[in-house]
Amino acid sequence: MPSPTREDGAAGSAQAEVGAAPAESRGGDGRGLVCALEMELTNRSLSSKMDCVSCDELINRNCADSPEVSVPLSALGKRVTHMEGDDLCRLIDRKFLIEDKKRLCTLALGTALVGILLMIIHAEICPYVYEPGSKVSLVINCSISLSTGCLLILIIAFHYKDIRLFIIDHKEVDWRIAITSHRVLVITLELLVCVIHPVGSYWEVNLYANSSSAAPLCISSHHDKALLDMELLLSMLMFLRLYLVHRAILLHSKVLLSASYRSIGSLNNINFTFRFVLKVLMNKHPARTLLVFILLFWLTASWMLTLCERRSESLTTGQMDTALWLIAITFLTVGYGDVAPKTSCGKGVCLFTGVMGVACTAMLVAIVTEKLALNKGEKHVHFFMMDIQISKRIRHAAANVLRECWLLHRASPAKGSRDEHRRHQRCLLEAIRVFRHLRLKQRKLRDYVSEMVDLPKMQMIMCDLSANWNNSYRELEQRILFMEQKLDELTRCFQQTSELLFEVLRHRNPEIR
Repeated sequence: MPSPTREDGAAGSAQAEVGAAPAESRGGDGRGLVCALEMELTNRSLSSKMDCVSCDELINRNCADSPEVSVPLSALGKRVTHMEGDDLCRLIDRKFLIEDKKRLCTLALGTALVGILLMIIHAEICPYVYEPGSKVSLVINCSISLSTGCLLILIIAFHYKDIRLFIIDHKEVDWRIAITSHRVLVITLELLVCVIHPVGSYWEVNLYANSSSAAPLCISSHHDKALLDMELLLSMLMFLRLYLVHRAILLHSKVLLSASYRSIGSLNNINFTFRFVLKVLMNKHPARTLLVFILLFWLTASWMLTLCERRSESLTTGQMDTALWLIAITFLTVGYGDVAPKTSCGKGVCLFTGVMGVACTAMLVAIVTEKLALNKGEKHVHFFMMDIQISKRIRHAAANVLRECWLLHRASPAKGSRDEHRRHQRCLLEAIRVFRHLRLKQRKLRDYVSEMVDLPKMQMIMCDLSANWNNSYRELEQRILFMEQKLDELTRCFQQTSELLFEVLRHRNPEIR
């Protein structure tokens, strides 16, 4: 495997760097650079494999007005070095390789879907074709094999571009370093999955191809049951090619194409995998994503169930409408029991459908819960109004306690009957119980509200406290400086006063020195 060469072209990143240069430096060098980029684009359309050295020779021959082409980087007149030019070429190659990977992944997914569609046509029109070795049979089987071969070529080309991208990202390392055991295992598994397809032709109709069967398989008396099971298994395993959907979603997602996402993600050590893209889709469009997945899974599993149940003598499970009903009640984990699969293959499909139904139901419950939940503003308003209502009820309960205390005092046994006294005692105890219950409810509510304090609010509070502390510190420093100035003035005044006293005393008593 030879070391891959660069694919030169006019990339958007190179144009952005040229556009970022100052206007005064876009003279002869700027025109030379534009000419060079146009020449590179022309050469790429003629020959997709050209080295950067030959590209520089073409630039020097065709752009005679600029003997030396260099990219201005700043207003100080700095020129890019040879190493920076290599980095620019690598960025251009990387951009085109990513575009090639996207295109190859799209073609591979389309080819896989065409093969699956041909397989479905092969299975559906089989009961209506009874001529063994017909031309329709030969054309459809050859088309399935041809699409499988094209898919294998596209998969190999995709991984070849991926290896070249690895080489560019690691600064032109040897291509053997990229061939790791994990990569070899992944490529081998993909090729094995994509090579699976039914290779048989339309056969003669056996005993099951009668009027009582809904849609019998095209089987022949010259083939045994093991071969029929293998043909059925190969037809169902063709749906494994749908793993290409997650790769297409990843390569065509706005998350991967956005430079802002990639820059911030690299700073936070985030790998842009399909798991991250799926989380973003479930966060932005949860209902739409889950609905599309459930519909596609429902139709696919129903058709697979009909394909499995066609070999049985059942009159209902081999029909599409009955399969749709059975998959639906199995997916929802209801299971009325009116319809049941007869074959082992159909039981396996129903088992897998039940597992996926439990998972999708859990995600659906989570989405509905999130949609019905209150946001922060609504929660603050709701709990604020609840706190006001509980405060009013506490005031009323406290007033009831005081009222019952006064009534109990008035209805003392000495002044009235004992029945009235006991009644007021019960009313007082009930009022105290209600008061304590409301106080406990208010305490729990305030504890829950205090836990809802979000981080931005705490950050704003801490910033305000820090600003207040800084202002207080500055004011304290100013006061200390003012006090030092006053102390210096007092010291000077004391010195002057002592000198004056000394002079006065000396004037009165000349003997004092």
